[in-house]
Amino acid sequence: MNVRIFLTGPPGCGKTTVVRKVADLLGPTASGFYTEEIRDAKRQRTGFRVLTLDGNRGELALKTSGRGPRVGSYRVNVESFERVALPSLEASEGRILVIDEIGKMECFSERFVRRVREILQTDSPVLATIPSRGGGEPVEGIRRMSDAKIYTLTPENRDALPAQLAAILTAIVPGRDD
Repeated sequence: MNVRIFLTGPPGCGKTTVVRKVADLLGPTASGFYTEEIRDAKRQRTGFRVLTLDGNRGELALKTSGRGPRVGSYRVNVESFERVALPSLEASEGRILVIDEIGKMECFSERFVRRVREILQTDSPVLATIPSRGGGEPVEGIRRMSDAKIYTLTPENRDALPAQLAAILTAIVPGRDD
C-alpha cells in the first residue's frame, strides 16, 4: 500500500515542526532528514542546515560569497547536503521515509531529485514537505500523483496533524506493536 503524505504551506507556517513531531512519534521506524535555520548571535538567519533523524548534520546553504547555486542571498552547498541527506533516504522494509523538504535548494542536487523519484516508485511510505507554490520538477510531478495525499498546513490544523499523520503512517508499517 503506497502512502504518500505531503505537507505544504507558505514559508514559516510550521511544516518542519510538524514533520519533527511526527518523526518523534514514529521513533525508529522513521529515517530521513529535516532542515533548520542557522541563526547568528543577533538571531539573524544566516543559513540552513540538514539534520538526519539518526543525528547526522551538515550545511545546506549559507549567506556567503562562496561557490554554489544561489537561492536569494544564500549559496547552496550541494556536496554537504548530499553527503548527509542521501544516506538517510535508503529504503528498507518497515521504514517510513521523512523528507523535509523537496524544495528549491534541495533540488539543486541531481542525485537527490533522482533518489526522490526512485523512492516514489517504490512501496516505501513517505512523509515529505513541498513548497506551496512553484518548485518545478519533481514537485509538480508530486502534485499530479494519484496516490499523493497533500495537506495544507494552517493555524487551525497545525496542532492536530502530527498525531493524525503518525497514526496513518503507523497503521501501514508492518511489525509495529504500539
